[in-house]
Amino acid sequence: MQGGFPIDLILFAMVAAFLVLRLRSVLGRRQGFERPPQAEPGKPAYDPRGARPAELDTNLPAPPSNTRRLVPDPSTTVGQALARIRAADPSFDPNGFLSGAEGAFRMIVTAFAAGDRETLRNLLSPDTYAGFESAIAAREAAGDTQRTEIRGMHEVAIDNADLRGNAASVTVRFISDQVNLTTGRDGSIASGAEAVVELNDVWTFQREIGSTDPTWKLVATGAA
Repeated sequence: MQGGFPIDLILFAMVAAFLVLRLRSVLGRRQGFERPPQAEPGKPAYDPRGARPAELDTNLPAPPSNTRRLVPDPSTTVGQALARIRAADPSFDPNGFLSGAEGAFRMIVTAFAAGDRETLRNLLSPDTYAGFESAIAAREAAGDTQRTEIRGMHEVAIDNADLRGNAASVTVRFISDQVNLTTGRDGSIASGAEAVVELNDVWTFQREIGSTDPTWKLVATGAA
């Protein structure tokens, strides 16, 4: 049509404006244990110093997950220990703890493979960090690169719990599908393979009840 403003351009402009508003409303939301945007390439998007999931925050709802989470029956020895921890710290909830533990497990495994010392330092006890840091340093000195992918998490379960004085500890079993591969300087495979392997890890987290630091630190690792 000549001499007038094209109607189709007006319609396109209206549709574009609507889509921008919809995207902004969706991308601007934070839900559950969703991670904040990455600060810089190559760095984990999760900041354990300010991200509550890394602190195993038991007040947050569990994120959508197909992971089976198992909490011991209250009548068992472990269940009674969990009850004592909750009596000392009313904010503690075993189910919420497992949700946070799964997030911490994923962060720590990824950070170790990437050599991200800052993330590990905030989530590990000093002794445990020293062991992780030593392994990273040896890997770097050899010129090796590690690649780790968590392809699936089958189960997260509380295996043990204890409260001694103000020191609360909870042992968690993680059953996951992972790909672990270490390559040398020349790109050749030094260890591991591309195959997906089911791993059964047993980790112990500890926290001082009443401490101003809400973080449950990883104090021990093992395999079942």
